[in-house]
Amino acid sequence: MAFGVTLLVFFLMSFSKYDPAVAALGENATQAQLDAYRAEMGFDRPWIQQFFSYIGGLFTGDLGVYGVTKEPVADRIAIAFPITMQVTFFGLLIAVVMAVIFGVLAALYRDQWPDQAIRILSIVAIATPSFWLGVLLIYVFQIQLAWLPGSGPLPEFTSDPGGWLERIIMPAFALALPVAGQLTRIIRTSMVEELDKDYVRTAIGAGVPKREVIARNVFRNALITPITVLGLKIGYLLGGAIVIEVIFTLPGMGTVMFEGINGNQPILVQGVVLVVALAFIIVNIIVDLLYVLINPRIRTV
Repeated sequence: MAFGVTLLVFFLMSFSKYDPAVAALGENATQAQLDAYRAEMGFDRPWIQQFFSYIGGLFTGDLGVYGVTKEPVADRIAIAFPITMQVTFFGLLIAVVMAVIFGVLAALYRDQWPDQAIRILSIVAIATPSFWLGVLLIYVFQIQLAWLPGSGPLPEFTSDPGGWLERIIMPAFALALPVAGQLTRIIRTSMVEELDKDYVRTAIGAGVPKREVIARNVFRNALITPITVLGLKIGYLLGGAIVIEVIFTLPGMGTVMFEGINGNQPILVQGVVLVVALAFIIVNIIVDLLYVLINPRIRTV
């Protein structure tokens, strides 16, 4: 998957009409300077040779360099990637907490007014684009109410947890809401299916408190399907975080990719896409391993 993503991005960026040498040196550079830069960076070779040369460098941890200063891509990503991961996983935390609360509540009050209200809210959440919600949050909480900052650097959590929370809460919530709506419906459906099974009625009929049956058995068994979907949604959150970061001017991977596209720096774009793809693959492997912790029966398969 990582190889395919890298090949696709490399191939698409080769169609760009902009010259990376001009983007790096400026329009006032002489032809000799442009030719020397292309030769040094390998832009004068066929794109397939450039691609395999890039792949070869990856095995040594070299993501390439960009710009007139030849700044290493890895150094730039090392600064931006932690910011993207903070936004992604804080948004994931918000989505999971909201989905568990509303999904379980909807299942326990099936076909009653709480269930109907939660269904409507989940549909609204699913239909709400993250980028539109981000702009709306900035307009309301930064411009109108002046409660939360919608721009500026992200403080370190260890040194300023309050400032970190104020800066990250809006982008994380904008990212989390559509995912929370989808997970709420999935958790509600899984819980309803488990509540209708014979072992629940047997346990309750044997005198086991219903709350204990739901907490120890029903809820745990109902998590298998939501966790499967959650692994895919993390990829959505990573991709959405890139867009959200541009809206909220966070110096994460989205800002770096935006800079690479506008400045016609294919090496920078490729590095961002490759790192995000690898993060998505690793997270999905971790999610697969969580199945074993939640359902020990899978260990025997």
